[in-house]
Amino acid sequence: MKHTKATIKKYCIRGAILLLTVVSILFADRLLCDHTAHGIRQARCIYDQPEDSIDVAMIGSSHIHCDVNTALLWEKYGITAYDYSAAEQPLWITYYYLQELCKHQKPKVVVLDLYGPARFKDDYQYEWLRDNLYGMRFSLTKARVMTTCIEPVYLERYFPDFFDYHDLYRDLTAEDWAEALETKDARAAFKGYTPYFKEAQQVEPALEPTLSGGITVKSEIYLQKIIDYTKENGMELFLIVTPYITTEQDEQVYNRVKEIAAAQGVDFNSTNYSYDEMGLDFDSDFNDASHLNYWGSCKFTDYLAGELLDRYALEDHRGDPYYASWDRHAAEIRRQVEDYLNSLNPEDRRERLSRITQLKKPLVSTLTK
Repeated sequence: MKHTKATIKKYCIRGAILLLTVVSILFADRLLCDHTAHGIRQARCIYDQPEDSIDVAMIGSSHIHCDVNTALLWEKYGITAYDYSAAEQPLWITYYYLQELCKHQKPKVVVLDLYGPARFKDDYQYEWLRDNLYGMRFSLTKARVMTTCIEPVYLERYFPDFFDYHDLYRDLTAEDWAEALETKDARAAFKGYTPYFKEAQQVEPALEPTLSGGITVKSEIYLQKIIDYTKENGMELFLIVTPYITTEQDEQVYNRVKEIAAAQGVDFNSTNYSYDEMGLDFDSDFNDASHLNYWGSCKFTDYLAGELLDRYALEDHRGDPYYASWDRHAAEIRRQVEDYLNSLNPEDRRERLSRITQLKKPLVSTLTK
Protein backbone atom coordinates (compact mmCIF):
# COMPACT_ATOMS: atom_id res chain seq x y z
CA MET A 1 0.00 0.00 0.00
CA LYS A 2 2.82 2.34 0.93
CA HIS A 3 4.53 1.44 -2.32
CA THR A 4 1.37 2.24 -4.27
CA LYS A 5 0.98 5.61 -2.56
CA ALA A 6 4.63 6.45 -3.21
CA THR A 7 4.25 5.50 -6.86
CA ILE A 8 1.13 7.63 -7.23
CA LYS A 9 2.88 10.56 -5.54
CA LYS A 10 5.88 10.16 -7.84
CA TYR A 11 3.71 10.19 -10.97
CA CYS A 12 1.72 13.16 -9.68
CA ILE A 13 4.94 15.12 -9.15
CA ARG A 14 6.17 14.18 -12.64
CA GLY A 15 2.83 15.15 -14.13
CA ALA A 16 2.86 18.49 -12.32
CA ILE A 17 6.41 19.19 -13.53
CA LEU A 18 5.44 18.27 -17.09
CA LEU A 19 2.35 20.48 -16.94
CA LEU A 20 4.36 23.38 -15.50
CA THR A 21 6.96 22.96 -18.25
CA VAL A 22 4.35 22.98 -21.00
CA VAL A 23 2.58 26.03 -19.53
CA SER A 24 5.93 27.83 -19.15
CA ILE A 25 6.88 27.13 -22.76
CA LEU A 26 3.50 28.32 -24.01
CA PHE A 27 3.72 31.51 -21.96
CA ALA A 28 7.31 32.10 -23.08
CA ASP A 29 6.17 31.66 -26.68
CA ARG A 30 3.44 34.27 -26.21
CA LEU A 31 5.82 36.63 -24.40
CA LEU A 32 8.85 36.38 -26.68
CA CYS A 33 7.20 36.20 -30.07
CA ASP A 34 6.88 39.27 -32.26
CA HIS A 35 3.59 41.07 -31.67
CA THR A 36 3.55 43.05 -34.90
CA ALA A 37 0.30 44.22 -36.43
CA HIS A 38 1.73 43.42 -39.86
CA GLY A 39 0.13 39.98 -39.73
CA ILE A 40 1.14 38.20 -36.53
CA ARG A 41 -1.46 39.86 -34.32
CA GLN A 42 -4.11 39.52 -37.03
CA ALA A 43 -3.47 35.76 -37.17
CA ARG A 44 -3.19 35.21 -33.40
CA CYS A 45 -6.37 37.05 -32.50
CA ILE A 46 -8.53 35.24 -35.05
CA TYR A 47 -8.67 32.31 -32.62
CA ASP A 48 -10.26 34.51 -29.94
CA GLN A 49 -13.17 35.75 -32.05
CA PRO A 50 -16.63 34.49 -31.09
CA GLU A 51 -17.37 31.41 -33.15
CA ASP A 52 -19.30 32.01 -36.38
CA SER A 53 -19.43 35.75 -35.73
CA ILE A 54 -17.53 37.05 -38.78
CA ASP A 55 -19.83 37.72 -41.73
CA VAL A 56 -17.18 39.30 -43.97
CA ALA A 57 -13.62 37.96 -44.02
CA MET A 58 -11.15 40.47 -45.44
CA ILE A 59 -8.04 38.65 -46.66
CA GLY A 60 -4.85 39.52 -48.52
CA SER A 61 -1.99 41.95 -48.01
CA SER A 62 -1.45 44.92 -45.70
CA HIS A 63 -3.78 46.86 -47.99
CA ILE A 64 -6.54 45.07 -46.07
CA HIS A 65 -5.57 45.83 -42.46
CA CYS A 66 -4.46 49.38 -43.26
CA ASP A 67 -7.35 50.35 -45.53
CA VAL A 68 -10.43 48.42 -44.36
CA ASN A 69 -11.78 50.12 -41.23
CA THR A 70 -13.65 47.35 -39.42
CA ALA A 71 -14.76 49.77 -36.68
CA LEU A 72 -16.54 51.93 -39.24
CA LEU A 73 -18.17 48.90 -40.86
CA TRP A 74 -19.58 48.01 -37.46
CA GLU A 75 -20.59 51.45 -36.18
CA LYS A 76 -22.25 52.65 -39.38
CA TYR A 77 -23.61 49.44 -40.84
CA GLY A 78 -23.52 46.67 -38.22
CA ILE A 79 -21.25 44.57 -40.47
CA THR A 80 -19.06 42.10 -38.58
CA ALA A 81 -15.80 42.03 -40.52
CA TYR A 82 -12.27 40.94 -39.67
CA ASP A 83 -9.03 41.94 -41.44
CA TYR A 84 -7.24 38.58 -41.61
CA SER A 85 -4.22 39.70 -43.61
CA ALA A 86 -0.44 40.08 -43.53
CA ALA A 87 2.20 42.23 -45.20
CA GLU A 88 2.81 41.43 -48.89
CA GLN A 89 0.89 38.18 -48.55
CA PRO A 90 1.03 35.96 -51.65
CA LEU A 91 -2.08 34.06 -52.73
CA TRP A 92 -0.68 30.67 -51.74
CA ILE A 93 -0.57 31.82 -48.11
CA THR A 94 -3.95 33.54 -48.42
CA TYR A 95 -5.45 30.25 -49.59
CA TYR A 96 -4.38 28.48 -46.40
CA TYR A 97 -5.33 31.47 -44.25
CA LEU A 98 -8.84 31.07 -45.63
CA GLN A 99 -8.87 27.39 -44.69
CA GLU A 100 -7.64 28.22 -41.19
CA LEU A 101 -10.32 30.88 -40.77
CA CYS A 102 -13.05 28.47 -41.82
CA LYS A 103 -12.16 26.08 -39.00
CA HIS A 104 -13.78 28.60 -36.63
CA GLN A 105 -15.89 30.92 -38.78
CA LYS A 106 -18.45 30.65 -41.58
CA PRO A 107 -18.20 33.97 -43.40
CA LYS A 108 -20.92 34.86 -45.87
CA VAL A 109 -18.54 36.96 -47.96
CA VAL A 110 -14.79 36.76 -48.55
CA VAL A 111 -13.15 39.97 -49.79
CA LEU A 112 -9.79 39.22 -51.43
CA ASP A 113 -7.22 41.96 -52.00
CA LEU A 114 -5.12 41.48 -55.15
CA TYR A 115 -2.09 43.68 -54.49
CA GLY A 116 0.22 40.75 -53.69
CA PRO A 117 0.01 38.94 -57.04
CA ALA A 118 0.19 42.25 -58.94
CA ARG A 119 3.34 43.56 -57.29
CA PHE A 120 5.37 40.55 -56.12
CA LYS A 121 6.24 37.87 -58.66
CA ASP A 122 8.70 35.48 -56.97
CA ASP A 123 7.46 31.97 -56.21
CA TYR A 124 9.15 32.19 -52.79
CA GLN A 125 8.86 35.48 -50.90
CA TYR A 126 10.81 35.79 -47.65
CA GLU A 127 10.91 39.48 -46.69
CA TRP A 128 7.66 39.43 -44.67
CA LEU A 129 7.34 35.67 -44.26
CA ARG A 130 7.63 35.70 -40.46
CA ASP A 131 4.70 38.12 -40.23
CA ASN A 132 2.70 35.74 -42.41
CA LEU A 133 3.59 32.58 -40.50
CA TYR A 134 4.18 33.18 -36.81
CA GLY A 135 0.64 34.06 -35.76
CA MET A 136 -0.85 30.84 -37.12
CA ARG A 137 -1.18 27.88 -34.76
CA PHE A 138 0.67 24.77 -35.78
CA SER A 139 -1.54 22.28 -37.60
CA LEU A 140 -1.65 20.35 -40.85
CA THR A 141 -2.79 23.57 -42.50
CA LYS A 142 0.30 25.44 -41.29
CA ALA A 143 2.53 22.57 -42.39
CA ARG A 144 1.05 22.89 -45.86
CA VAL A 145 1.66 26.64 -45.81
CA MET A 146 5.32 26.08 -45.01
CA THR A 147 5.87 23.48 -47.71
CA THR A 148 4.26 25.88 -50.20
CA CYS A 149 6.17 29.03 -49.30
CA ILE A 150 9.56 27.85 -47.98
CA GLU A 151 12.24 26.07 -49.98
CA PRO A 152 13.44 22.98 -48.04
CA VAL A 153 16.96 24.37 -47.57
CA TYR A 154 15.54 27.34 -45.61
CA LEU A 155 12.94 25.49 -43.51
CA GLU A 156 15.10 25.40 -40.36
CA ARG A 157 15.09 29.22 -40.32
CA TYR A 158 11.35 29.32 -39.74
CA PHE A 159 10.43 26.10 -37.94
CA PRO A 160 9.98 25.69 -35.06
CA ASP A 161 9.29 29.42 -34.93
CA PHE A 162 10.08 29.57 -31.19
CA PHE A 163 13.74 28.89 -31.97
CA ASP A 164 13.80 32.00 -34.13
CA TYR A 165 12.88 34.39 -31.33
CA HIS A 166 13.68 32.52 -28.11
CA ASP A 167 16.61 34.84 -27.25
CA LEU A 168 14.56 38.04 -27.49
CA TYR A 169 14.21 38.13 -23.70
CA ARG A 170 17.04 40.70 -23.68
CA ASP A 171 14.82 43.16 -25.55
CA LEU A 172 11.54 42.67 -23.68
CA THR A 173 9.48 45.81 -23.10
CA ALA A 174 6.50 46.65 -20.92
CA GLU A 175 4.37 46.41 -24.06
CA ASP A 176 5.54 42.82 -24.63
CA TRP A 177 4.48 41.86 -21.10
CA ALA A 178 1.13 43.61 -21.52
CA GLU A 179 0.39 41.75 -24.74
CA ALA A 180 1.47 38.42 -23.24
CA LEU A 181 -0.94 38.97 -20.33
CA GLU A 182 -3.75 40.28 -22.52
CA THR A 183 -7.14 38.76 -21.77
CA LYS A 184 -9.19 36.76 -24.25
CA ASP A 185 -11.79 39.55 -24.30
CA ALA A 186 -9.12 42.08 -25.23
CA ARG A 187 -7.85 39.87 -28.03
CA ALA A 188 -11.42 39.35 -29.26
CA ALA A 189 -11.80 43.14 -29.51
CA PHE A 190 -8.96 43.27 -32.04
CA LYS A 191 -10.38 42.92 -35.56
CA GLY A 192 -7.18 43.30 -37.57
CA TYR A 193 -7.54 46.95 -38.55
CA THR A 194 -4.43 49.05 -37.80
CA PRO A 195 -4.97 52.77 -38.50
CA TYR A 196 -2.07 55.00 -39.51
CA PHE A 197 -2.10 58.78 -39.11
CA LYS A 198 0.82 59.98 -41.20
CA GLU A 199 0.02 62.13 -44.22
CA ALA A 200 2.12 61.64 -47.35
CA GLN A 201 1.16 63.70 -50.39
CA GLN A 202 0.74 61.57 -53.53
CA VAL A 203 0.25 62.18 -57.23
CA GLU A 204 -2.96 60.66 -58.54
CA PRO A 205 -2.08 57.93 -61.06
CA ALA A 206 -3.20 58.51 -64.63
CA LEU A 207 -4.95 55.26 -65.47
CA GLU A 208 -5.00 54.23 -69.11
CA PRO A 209 -6.50 51.05 -70.58
CA THR A 210 -3.74 48.45 -70.70
CA LEU A 211 -3.15 44.91 -71.86
CA SER A 212 -3.88 42.00 -69.52
CA GLY A 213 -1.31 39.56 -68.21
CA GLY A 214 1.66 39.52 -65.87
CA ILE A 215 0.19 37.24 -63.21
CA THR A 216 2.52 34.35 -62.41
CA VAL A 217 1.52 30.74 -62.93
CA LYS A 218 1.70 30.05 -59.17
CA SER A 219 -0.49 33.05 -58.33
CA GLU A 220 -3.08 32.11 -60.94
CA ILE A 221 -3.19 28.52 -59.67
CA TYR A 222 -3.88 29.69 -56.11
CA LEU A 223 -6.38 32.29 -57.22
CA GLN A 224 -8.32 29.47 -58.84
CA LYS A 225 -7.98 27.40 -55.65
CA ILE A 226 -9.48 30.28 -53.63
CA ILE A 227 -12.33 30.64 -56.14
CA ASP A 228 -13.04 26.91 -55.98
CA TYR A 229 -12.83 26.81 -52.17
CA THR A 230 -15.33 29.63 -51.70
CA LYS A 231 -17.75 28.07 -54.16
CA GLU A 232 -17.48 24.64 -52.54
CA ASN A 233 -18.18 26.16 -49.11
CA GLY A 234 -21.06 28.43 -50.11
CA MET A 235 -19.22 31.72 -49.63
CA GLU A 236 -19.45 34.76 -51.90
CA LEU A 237 -16.08 35.95 -53.21
CA PHE A 238 -15.43 39.62 -53.95
CA LEU A 239 -12.09 40.41 -55.61
CA ILE A 240 -10.92 43.98 -54.98
CA VAL A 241 -8.06 46.38 -55.53
CA THR A 242 -7.82 49.01 -52.80
CA PRO A 243 -6.74 52.59 -53.63
CA TYR A 244 -2.99 53.11 -53.98
CA ILE A 245 -0.48 54.55 -56.44
CA THR A 246 -0.78 51.80 -58.99
CA THR A 247 1.40 51.21 -62.05
CA GLU A 248 0.81 50.08 -65.62
CA GLN A 249 2.33 46.69 -64.79
CA ASP A 250 0.00 46.25 -61.82
CA GLU A 251 -2.99 47.20 -63.96
CA GLN A 252 -2.13 44.48 -66.48
CA VAL A 253 -2.43 41.90 -63.69
CA TYR A 254 -5.74 43.36 -62.54
CA ASN A 255 -7.07 43.22 -66.10
CA ARG A 256 -6.14 39.53 -66.25
CA VAL A 257 -7.83 38.89 -62.90
CA LYS A 258 -10.90 40.74 -64.16
CA GLU A 259 -11.05 38.32 -67.10
CA ILE A 260 -10.74 35.33 -64.75
CA ALA A 261 -13.45 36.75 -62.48
CA ALA A 262 -15.84 37.27 -65.40
CA ALA A 263 -15.26 33.71 -66.64
CA GLN A 264 -15.84 32.31 -63.13
CA GLY A 265 -18.85 34.45 -62.26
CA VAL A 266 -16.98 36.18 -59.41
CA ASP A 267 -17.39 39.84 -58.44
CA PHE A 268 -14.44 42.17 -59.14
CA ASN A 269 -13.81 45.86 -58.48
CA SER A 270 -10.62 47.84 -58.91
CA THR A 271 -11.37 50.87 -56.75
CA ASN A 272 -8.50 52.80 -58.32
CA TYR A 273 -11.14 53.90 -60.82
CA SER A 274 -13.40 55.30 -58.08
CA TYR A 275 -11.29 58.02 -56.46
CA ASP A 276 -13.87 60.75 -57.09
CA GLU A 277 -16.74 58.61 -55.86
CA MET A 278 -14.84 57.99 -52.63
CA GLY A 279 -13.77 61.61 -52.32
CA LEU A 280 -10.12 60.67 -51.81
CA ASP A 281 -7.74 63.58 -51.32
CA PHE A 282 -4.26 62.76 -52.63
CA ASP A 283 -2.78 65.52 -50.47
CA SER A 284 -4.01 64.17 -47.14
CA ASP A 285 -5.59 60.69 -47.34
CA PHE A 286 -2.49 58.51 -47.84
CA ASN A 287 -0.01 57.16 -45.31
CA ASP A 288 2.40 56.31 -48.12
CA ALA A 289 2.19 55.41 -51.80
CA SER A 290 0.76 51.99 -50.97
CA HIS A 291 -1.55 52.56 -47.99
CA LEU A 292 -4.30 54.90 -46.93
CA ASN A 293 -4.11 56.69 -43.60
CA TYR A 294 -6.98 56.73 -41.11
CA TRP A 295 -8.87 59.47 -42.96
CA GLY A 296 -8.49 57.70 -46.30
CA SER A 297 -9.53 54.38 -44.76
CA CYS A 298 -12.79 55.95 -43.56
CA LYS A 299 -13.61 57.15 -47.07
CA PHE A 300 -12.63 53.90 -48.74
CA THR A 301 -14.44 51.74 -46.19
CA ASP A 302 -17.61 53.79 -46.56
CA TYR A 303 -17.43 53.15 -50.30
CA LEU A 304 -16.68 49.44 -49.74
CA ALA A 305 -19.65 49.10 -47.39
CA GLY A 306 -21.92 50.41 -50.13
CA GLU A 307 -20.50 47.85 -52.54
CA LEU A 308 -20.99 45.02 -50.05
CA LEU A 309 -24.55 45.97 -49.15
CA ASP A 310 -25.52 46.42 -52.82
CA ARG A 311 -24.17 42.99 -53.74
CA TYR A 312 -24.82 40.76 -50.72
CA ALA A 313 -27.44 40.20 -48.00
CA LEU A 314 -25.59 41.17 -44.82
CA GLU A 315 -27.29 41.41 -41.45
CA ASP A 316 -26.98 44.40 -39.11
CA HIS A 317 -25.83 42.90 -35.79
CA ARG A 318 -25.72 46.09 -33.74
CA GLY A 319 -27.44 45.66 -30.39
CA ASP A 320 -26.93 41.88 -30.28
CA PRO A 321 -24.85 41.02 -27.18
CA TYR A 322 -23.17 38.12 -28.99
CA TYR A 323 -21.31 40.71 -31.08
CA ALA A 324 -20.28 42.95 -28.18
CA SER A 325 -16.59 42.53 -29.06
CA TRP A 326 -17.19 44.79 -32.05
CA ASP A 327 -18.40 47.52 -29.68
CA ARG A 328 -15.15 47.16 -27.73
CA HIS A 329 -13.22 47.24 -30.99
CA ALA A 330 -14.89 50.48 -32.08
CA ALA A 331 -14.16 52.02 -28.68
CA GLU A 332 -10.49 51.07 -29.00
CA ILE A 333 -10.21 52.66 -32.46
CA ARG A 334 -11.90 55.80 -31.12
CA ARG A 335 -9.32 55.87 -28.32
CA GLN A 336 -6.47 55.63 -30.83
CA VAL A 337 -7.94 58.47 -32.89
CA GLU A 338 -8.41 60.61 -29.79
CA ASP A 339 -4.85 59.89 -28.61
CA TYR A 340 -3.57 61.02 -31.99
CA LEU A 341 -5.68 64.19 -31.96
CA ASN A 342 -4.52 65.00 -28.43
CA SER A 343 -0.88 64.73 -29.56
CA LEU A 344 -1.32 67.58 -32.05
CA ASN A 345 -0.94 71.28 -31.56
CA PRO A 346 -4.28 73.18 -31.32
CA GLU A 347 -4.27 74.37 -34.94
CA ASP A 348 -3.60 70.91 -36.41
CA ARG A 349 -6.12 69.36 -34.03
CA ARG A 350 -8.84 71.74 -35.24
CA GLU A 351 -7.98 70.92 -38.85
CA ARG A 352 -8.18 67.15 -38.26
CA LEU A 353 -11.45 67.52 -36.36
CA SER A 354 -12.89 69.43 -39.30
CA ARG A 355 -12.16 66.42 -41.48
CA ILE A 356 -14.13 64.20 -39.12
CA THR A 357 -17.14 66.49 -39.41
CA GLN A 358 -16.93 66.18 -43.20
CA LEU A 359 -17.25 62.39 -43.03
CA LYS A 360 -20.73 60.96 -43.45
CA LYS A 361 -22.85 60.50 -40.33
CA PRO A 362 -23.24 58.63 -38.01
CA LEU A 363 -19.47 58.22 -37.95
CA VAL A 364 -19.16 61.85 -36.89
CA SER A 365 -20.91 61.36 -33.58
CA THR A 366 -19.04 58.19 -32.69
CA LEU A 367 -15.61 59.70 -33.24
CA THR A 368 -16.23 63.03 -31.55
CA LYS A 369 -17.84 61.80 -28.36
